[in-house]
Amino acid sequence: MKNLIKIFFIAFLGLAVNTAFAQNTKADKKAKQEQAVKGKIDSVKYTFVAQWMNPMGGRQVFLTPANSYDIKIRKDSVIAFLPYFGRVYMNAPLAGEDGGIKFTSTKFDYKITPKKDRWQVIINFKDTRKARRLTMDVFKNGTATANIISDSRDPIYFQGNIDIQI
Repeated sequence: MKNLIKIFFIAFLGLAVNTAFAQNTKADKKAKQEQAVKGKIDSVKYTFVAQWMNPMGGRQVFLTPANSYDIKIRKDSVIAFLPYFGRVYMNAPLAGEDGGIKFTSTKFDYKITPKKDRWQVIINFKDTRKARRLTMDVFKNGTATANIISDSRDPIYFQGNIDIQI
């Protein structure tokens, strides 16, 4: 009977130590990921990879990974390659390749505002007619949302991830 109690005690102790170790490694991974995301946002060198698109007044659309729709954000430029579904008010595209949200901006204001569980990044463009403002909410786990506002189109909302492997 004493041996049985000793075996149960040792098994319970081993399980408790293993559980504590697993929680520490999860917390360490989470902290490392959060630091990596914050480092990329602060360095202004990251890419938002869109996975879902939500046009105003429309249904949510899954974006296939093969198309690689993204926004590359660097200190000196913002390069957007995104699809667009919605209402265009003026300057409608004439050819198929003119559609979407495709532009390169080199004149913009970049502002980061820390929130409770995320960072809000606001980019105001000064040299493109395709977009006036990009508002991104970047969460600590690397997921993000992007809202693009234009003078000539309905706003559109994207969901995706921040690529920290640049």
